[in-house]
Amino acid sequence: MASYPVFLKRNQQVADRTLAFYFDKPEGFAFRAGQCIRLVLIDPPETDGEGNGRILSLASAPAEAELMVATRIRGSAFKRVLSGLAPGAELTLKGPYGDFVLPADPRTPVVFITGGIGITPVRSMLLQALAEQEERRLVLFYANRQPQDAPFLEELQQACAGDARCTLVATMTRAEPAATGWQGEQGHVDEAMLARYLDEVQAPLYFVDGPPALVAAMKAMLGRLGVAEERVRTEEFAGY
Repeated sequence: MASYPVFLKRNQQVADRTLAFYFDKPEGFAFRAGQCIRLVLIDPPETDGEGNGRILSLASAPAEAELMVATRIRGSAFKRVLSGLAPGAELTLKGPYGDFVLPADPRTPVVFITGGIGITPVRSMLLQALAEQEERRLVLFYANRQPQDAPFLEELQQACAGDARCTLVATMTRAEPAATGWQGEQGHVDEAMLARYLDEVQAPLYFVDGPPALVAAMKAMLGRLGVAEERVRTEEFAGY
């Protein structure tokens, strides 16, 4: 797989304990919305058992000028070093990888079910579909504990606002309306929530990603609803 030098332009907090990192696109690099890369630190001051690189989904859409990844900032050496890099720092990008991508037929309706940092490849796919003026119907169920935990929530709300092709259903599992001001859906994504927003449950192609427990629960739920296994694509984000 090809390798490219990339240089950090900036980072930005996009949710609690969550940073996005922006890079210029290296010459010759192309990817499909939903794919991932391996981002490798060069001669870091510390490392860990997983080495100097990590697989990260590209949260940016191919139509956007910059490349962007986002990750929860936890205690690993990789993330400590990455979050401390100054603009201009050089890293190595390898890839792209993966087939967690939109179907070729733009008429195929798509339902995304995701939570937390699992939004990264979904952001890429949804914004790319809107940029390409695809006719496909897009519904995003996006679960988080509280609004401050939800990367890109406001941006995605704005992207879908007024666009008949796109419905964003954001739900919070631990938000107290009096404390957070949250007025949207509450609770986990379940059969009743899908029924409120989907005219036909079995017809769409489903993209389910996020923590392993969420992915397993959603696959089981869709199976109970009669959705064919081949119409459910999944990707797990463990320790992300």
